[in-house]
Amino acid sequence: MSVTLDKKLVIAISSRALFDLSESHRVYEEEGLAAYSAYQIEHEEQPLEPGEAFPLVEKMLRINARLREAKGGDQGVEVVLLSRNSADTGLRVFNSIQHYGLTISRAAFCGGESPWRYINAFGCQLFLSSEAEDVRNALNCGIAAATLVSNKGANRGSDQLRFAFDGDAVLFSDEAERVFKAQGLDAFTASEQASARTPLSGGPFKLFLSALHDIQQALPAEDPPIRTALVTARSAPAHERVIRTLRAWNIRIDESIFLGGLNKTEFLRAYEADVFFDDQPGHCASASPHIATGHVPHGVANELEG
Repeated sequence: MSVTLDKKLVIAISSRALFDLSESHRVYEEEGLAAYSAYQIEHEEQPLEPGEAFPLVEKMLRINARLREAKGGDQGVEVVLLSRNSADTGLRVFNSIQHYGLTISRAAFCGGESPWRYINAFGCQLFLSSEAEDVRNALNCGIAAATLVSNKGANRGSDQLRFAFDGDAVLFSDEAERVFKAQGLDAFTASEQASARTPLSGGPFKLFLSALHDIQQALPAEDPPIRTALVTARSAPAHERVIRTLRAWNIRIDESIFLGGLNKTEFLRAYEADVFFDDQPGHCASASPHIATGHVPHGVANELEG
């Protein structure tokens, strides 16, 4: 019988998100592919420094031990490496994985080609990368994906992993945001009040949130390893549709913060988010100096950005 990852939460991560490859990338940009390859081979026994997503991956993999204690079996988290390196130049990446004791055993090294086409084959629910084009392609395939845009790693103060999500165009579709962009706040508020009992359609991160919810349900409620928060610019009375939507999806979210247009950054810091996902470039720019931030290039805000 063939091995499958059907029961696992599968996260795909690019090598540049997992490790700091800035010096290697500088060599590539200034001296070309041959020099880059030679540089990686020359330094392949030298471990790479952790990248922006490293603490997030480390915390996700630790959850497996908790799941084995609680449930046993195959349920858990699988991290897959997707890289534009060749297997030859990627040896340094795998050596670094072993150096840090990360339980990552599956990878696709694509020799300069984009690796996003393997996302569905691996059954991934989330893709994190520093390549915006790869992220857009993953989103077009129906996979939750974000471009990591900060130099700030995840919070190392606790083993608990804290996700923060924007609502419209991330957890939910951008249908309400389109009304706001086209007609303004008053029309948006009126539309949301009129549709308060009609659930919003799911956005690109709905299935990932559902997968996190399933892991939370599989573990004891005391000292949970995962906590989730909705951090949205919405305010009352537009809050009701959001609450009823999550209820209709049968998905629990631990904290919901309705800001009514206030800047999100201080609230994300107070929540101690490990990673924050938002579709708005301005929100990402504000949060990124303080929190690991993933830009979700989806929805009307990004269409307007061009």
